[in-house]
Amino acid sequence: MPREIELCPGRRVGGDQPCFIIAEIGQNHQGDLDIAKRMIRMAKECGADCAKFQKSELEYKFNKKALERPYTSKHSWGKTYGEHKRHLEFSHDQYRELKKYAEEIGIFFTASGMDEMAVEFLHELDVPFFKVGSGDTNNFPYLEKTAKKGRPMVISSGMQSMNTMHQVYQIVKPINPNFCFLQCTSAYPLQPEDVNLRVISAYQSAFPDIPIGYSGHETGIAISVAAVAMGAKIVERHVTLDKTWKGSDHQASLEPNELVELVKAIRTVEKAMGSPIKQLLPCEMACNEKLGKSVVAKVAIPEGAVLTLDMLTVKVGEPKGFPPESIFDLVGQKVKKNIEEDETITEQVVEDHVKKVKC
Repeated sequence: MPREIELCPGRRVGGDQPCFIIAEIGQNHQGDLDIAKRMIRMAKECGADCAKFQKSELEYKFNKKALERPYTSKHSWGKTYGEHKRHLEFSHDQYRELKKYAEEIGIFFTASGMDEMAVEFLHELDVPFFKVGSGDTNNFPYLEKTAKKGRPMVISSGMQSMNTMHQVYQIVKPINPNFCFLQCTSAYPLQPEDVNLRVISAYQSAFPDIPIGYSGHETGIAISVAAVAMGAKIVERHVTLDKTWKGSDHQASLEPNELVELVKAIRTVEKAMGSPIKQLLPCEMACNEKLGKSVVAKVAIPEGAVLTLDMLTVKVGEPKGFPPESIFDLVGQKVKKNIEEDETITEQVVEDHVKKVKC
């Protein structure tokens, strides 16, 4: 099993720990603090482990021309991209208020630091872990500085190659061993054929000493549940209160009823993963007693006869006798009494039978 890390105080991920479910609020709060609080509460009530936002210091994330670029999209909150982003960006004091609110209702709170100065603020805010968004995964100076803060890191891998992820591992690991990778495809909404869940297995093989998770932007919950069945130890999904709201992320987000179903399905799958040991279980005993088959006499067998295969067959028998897998072991053994046709072959009628112990 991959090693465990303590992602949040008292909450470990990896190994046999339950999947850590991140409700990615991002900027689906529409720039409204009250909506943001409603979404934090929704995440808590739906069973998510963490409510996550996206924090930017805009002049450090974008250059001047990017902020001045006209933004005429139907999702725009301003005439320029800078105006749009400023509308959606909470202040430091608002972030402090949101974190306090999350703590009061009992859900972990963090954010993606979308630039180095945002990471500085989140470190001062004392978030339990840093989320590295896909856009900064190949930003190696950013990774080094973030890793040196000493907090656990969750690193998404959208838009990256396996070669880049090996480089990321080699940069972060010596500085801060408490990190994990998320398989991610950066498209909104994400089509099933572009998900590539098999990358989870590839990451598990390439990086066996860190937990691996999944960040999804698809519609519905089936793919995220499948990721957990493949061993994802963290699942991150965007959430919204209403998919019809203005904003490019809402369509690829889960509404409250879907988030509830996702959490429920993940916990069910975790129970269903169970043990790798295959054996007759107590819950199967009733079915086995009713329908489990035994070796029976295909013909009448006289006392003293040596059993041959053509004397035997397999049926649901009363009483129970030798199980079907013992039929070849019975060949060559002598019987101690007459056995009628269609009678169950039991241990009592086989001479010197030694019961074999199943391994």
